[in-house]
Amino acid sequence: MQAVNKGFDPETIAVLKEELTSAGKTFKIVPSEDNSEEFVNFYFLGVYEGKEVIYDAALYTLRLHHASELYEIAEHEAAKKFPNFKGIHYEEDENGNLKPLKNEEEEIGWFITEMIMEMEEDETVKVQEFVDLDTHHDFGIGLDAALNIEAIDETVIADFVRDFNNDTITLDETFYSFQSEEEEEAEED
Repeated sequence: MQAVNKGFDPETIAVLKEELTSAGKTFKIVPSEDNSEEFVNFYFLGVYEGKEVIYDAALYTLRLHHASELYEIAEHEAAKKFPNFKGIHYEEDENGNLKPLKNEEEEIGWFITEMIMEMEEDETVKVQEFVDLDTHHDFGIGLDAALNIEAIDETVIADFVRDFNNDTITLDETFYSFQSEEEEEAEED
């Protein structure tokens, strides 16, 4: 038996609709320690194939999307070079300070850092704005989007929801490459 997707359930939709009306907003931010000025997970109501549905959205800056792509490629290359690579795991001591990495993990970390710096310098990875839907999401319709903006705030989210629901989103098709913050600051000095 297939599980029911609660994001299509009229009762679940009615509860979210009431929350949004009470808050005077078109979206509800999903509480998470991952939310930042460059990434926000939120719910909003919309229509899919003629039916009202809850969208489970992840909106991030194009800079964060670029950094994520760089890291993913560097990690893939590290896995090819280091057969024992299973990811780098940081541990904290009793005071909450990070413990030093084991020698191999430190070597892998440096390899990944160097790969990222090299790819940034060569502008190997370029990204563009996008909106992707996941119709097989476990709650409603999954939506991933990256926009070329400095930061995400409630105004950006409200504008995104409005434009998405009105089918008026205009995506910039330009490909962008970014430098890490430290390099940009060094270049400005």
